[in-house]
Amino acid sequence: MSQVYEELKARGLIAQCTNEEKVRDLLDNHQTTFYIGFDATADSLHVGHFLQLVVMSRLQKAGHRPIALIGGGTTMIGDPTGKADMRKMLTVEEIDHNAECFRKQMRGLVDFENGSALMINNADWIRKFNYIDFMREVGVHFSVNRMLTAECYKSRLEKGLSFLEFNYMLLQSYDFLYLYRNEDCHLELGGDDQWSNIINGADLIRRVEGKDDAYGLTFTLLTTSDGKKMGKTERGAVWLDPEKTSPYDFFQYWRNINDADVIRVMKMLTFMTLDEIAEYEKLEGAGLNKAKEKLAYEITAMVHGKDEADKALAAAKAVFAGGAASGDMPTTVLSADDLTDGSIGVLDILVKCGLVKSKGEGRRVIQQGGLTINDSKVTDVYASYEESAFAGDGMIVKKGKKTFHKVTR
Repeated sequence: MSQVYEELKARGLIAQCTNEEKVRDLLDNHQTTFYIGFDATADSLHVGHFLQLVVMSRLQKAGHRPIALIGGGTTMIGDPTGKADMRKMLTVEEIDHNAECFRKQMRGLVDFENGSALMINNADWIRKFNYIDFMREVGVHFSVNRMLTAECYKSRLEKGLSFLEFNYMLLQSYDFLYLYRNEDCHLELGGDDQWSNIINGADLIRRVEGKDDAYGLTFTLLTTSDGKKMGKTERGAVWLDPEKTSPYDFFQYWRNINDADVIRVMKMLTFMTLDEIAEYEKLEGAGLNKAKEKLAYEITAMVHGKDEADKALAAAKAVFAGGAASGDMPTTVLSADDLTDGSIGVLDILVKCGLVKSKGEGRRVIQQGGLTINDSKVTDVYASYEESAFAGDGMIVKKGKKTFHKVTR
């Protein structure tokens, strides 16, 4: 093996660990089976999941066996962690559809051939539970008083915590026990917000099996330097599905992150060597744009492939060079129904393209000088454009300094 644990630390990935000495030994000196859980709450993975998949791939390359656990069962309960209100309850059909979407996306980032990694769905056992039997086997080992000290529950008590959600920790803990028994899995990984769930899983194994050889390790959450969760834009989450977040928008998200975040994210999310990253760390001021471009290219290539990364890079360079007619820019095609008497208002264009959520927001963007169309500043909130304005290469809408969108007819 190699110094896997030190590599994770050097990249700023490790947040907490149940037993650093034991986990270091597992990762550095043994072939270890570990798992990470992914609840199927949407029809695409997002940037937060991407961090987990990168770690999974990194450990697989070091000789370990990953289990990607799809939460087809736990999603029916809903993890209260980080949520101010109860999650929307999804139907079994919605959960199964989302799980299938996850499977397809994961196969592009982790190698599941020849048993080198496993993809398992906890619906296979959780949906078969007999409630009384489960409570007698698992519930007896959990103290309500102790559970209420967990941040995921404590933060919800004032607004209300349903009994449905209260069961989530028991189910996730049982997952670890199940994989320990059936797949010789001794290590659970996850984001640092999962710490309470992970340590309770290891504790359940100790209580039920009488063995102290199950461990947990959490990773630093992907946040900006000022503590905000990364992967959110004004248009919503940054998804791995190209239909939900285009490769160009995905590239631009990383190209436009804050200067203070670029090197840290490069260490966490790419397979660039630390020596290579150290060269980019020397850059300052405008030179950091080179690092941002490299970061955006590397991550886009990992998620969408080299061809899409090349296109996104070329489109971004064309836009910033003034040649904004690239076909790889996010594009909205207007239909006849979008036009009234052969024209469309600027506020309708902004809403149609998803650049603003409402006409009121669009007015504020224009009044604050934040909108440019075809290199001309827009100052009139009532401006309208004839159908001919969208012919040929189309209209290029620029919102703020970094958001570009093409509109055609």
